[in-house]
Order: sequence, then structure tokens, then C-alpha cells
Amino acid sequence: MNKNKKIIKPKQLSNGATIGVVSPASRPSDEQKYSNGIQYLKNLGYKVVESRHVLDSYGYLAGKDRDRIDDLNLMFRDSQIDAVFCSRGGYGVPRIIDEIDFNSLQNDPKIFVGYSDITSLNLAILAKTGLISFSGPMVAVEMGAGIDQITEQNFWKTLKTSEPMGILENPSDLPIQVVKSGRAKGRLLGGCLSLINVVLGTPFCPDFNETILFIEDIEEEPYRVDRYLAQLKMAGVLDRISGLVIGQFVDCIPGDPEKPNLKLEQVFDDYFSDLDIPIISNFAYGHVPVKHTLPVGVQVELDTENGGLIILESAVNEG
Repeated sequence: MNKNKKIIKPKQLSNGATIGVVSPASRPSDEQKYSNGIQYLKNLGYKVVESRHVLDSYGYLAGKDRDRIDDLNLMFRDSQIDAVFCSRGGYGVPRIIDEIDFNSLQNDPKIFVGYSDITSLNLAILAKTGLISFSGPMVAVEMGAGIDQITEQNFWKTLKTSEPMGILENPSDLPIQVVKSGRAKGRLLGGCLSLINVVLGTPFCPDFNETILFIEDIEEEPYRVDRYLAQLKMAGVLDRISGLVIGQFVDCIPGDPEKPNLKLEQVFDDYFSDLDIPIISNFAYGHVPVKHTLPVGVQVELDTENGGLIILESAVNEG
């Protein structure tokens, strides 16, 4: 994304809106959870349109690339669809990014929600269109499992309120940790660390200059996290960001504790200790039940003395 590219916002989600459900990455692993998630949306009064190939299977993918591309583009081109929710993450989004119809999404901005493997698409949408999208709960995951109350309230408020969210507070039993104190403003960019790296050096990578970066990941051994951070460093990202939010790194432990290893905290310290920017960790975001919904591309402030991460503008326009 060019630094001067105009930021656009989708319309806030209205009661009774039409939500399209797609699987750009992997197929829902539990069809009952997927059905529960669909019913959850319907019980809230939303109309739900399921994409044709949402439950297809092709190895670890939700069907062939062409089918997943077509499903996503049909949702983006359909003027009757108000929002597009991903069924789950998994694997496969980077295979199809170069054939996404970003022009349709730019001309008819819609709410788009997903995280994990969907991170690369969140970032590509911002880079190619300037549209704010949402790193948040998915249909066959949180919605289908019985969504946590804190996660649920934060999610719908983010999509339905045309006012700034303000301070994103962690639950009382999950205190934010200040790694480096300070205060900085910038656009909020990030997601799953391993998927951020996928778009680096491509036309689908937004400008990280003077941004607040947020990261998380799951089931990545410390040596792999080390590799991802090395790539961020060599790409100049760590030198350009104004602040850093470290979310939950779930099951990121050595596969063989008998071999020489570094702890994840040591890896973070090696890469972040020399950065002269505010840094917080243990933020409620990632592959965990209790999470904030983070609008990718909004203006935020990271203030370690006054609440942590603060959303300074609405993520949606008044409908």
C-alpha cells in the first residue's frame, strides 16, 4: 500500500444484513461446528449465503484453487452481500491472492473478516484497495464452538459501531505486559506472523512505515519464529514500525526439549530489545478463545502508560 493511498471503510453492519460465508483456505474440520456457526448468525437475525465450495475438500485445502477464487470473487461482486466472513483459516490463501478481484471490493466496500491464514488476504486487501478489514472470529471456529462473551461483544461492537472503539482492555486475568514503555501513533497492521512474511516483497504488502505492528502465531517452534523475525528485520519492517503489540503465541514450544533450544522469550528479546519503540505483550489476540477483533488499517495509539492499544477512529462508516 502506498503511504498516501486513500483509506476506505465498509458500511457498518446493520440488523438483518446479508453475510456471505467462504473458505478461502482450508475446509472446516468439524462440520457440526460449521453448522453451529451458520445457525449462530441466523439466530442473530442475519441472512446467510454460503459459497458453493465452502465445504469442498482437496487435501488440506477447501477445494481447488479455481473454485476458492471464484467463491471469493462472487461474494465480492455481489451487491446483495453486505459482509464476507471466513469459515476458518488453515492453509491456502497465498495460492490465490494474485487472482482476487480487488477492484470489485474497492468499488463496493464490504466488511471482510478472518484471521490466521487469512492474514495474508487482510494485508493484501489493504495494500490493493485501502479498505479496512477485520482480523477476528470465524464461523467454524469461535462462532461454532460457542463464542466467548468478551470476544462476541468486542466483535459485534467493532462491526456495528461507527465510533472509535477506544482502549482495548484485556480480561482481568490476562494482564498486558509492558516490554518497552512509550507512546506512538500509526496505522494498525499485522496478524499471524508466518502469514505476514508471505506477502513481504510482493505487490500485496502494505507500507509498514510508521505503523503499529501486531503479531501472533500457533504451533511454530521458536527456531521458526526466529526465522520469521529475521525476515522482518532484513526486510526493514522492524526499523520502520512505530510500535509493537505481541499477542498470544500458542504452543510455540520446542518439538524436542532434549535438543539445544531457545525459549520464545529469548528470541523476542534478541530481535526487540534494541528497538526504541513502545512494545506490549500478552495482548488478547490470536488463536485463543478470548480475543479482540482488530481492524487492519485503522489509526491507533500505543500508549503503555494509559491503557495500551487505543483505537482512534471507527473501522466502519455509518450506514
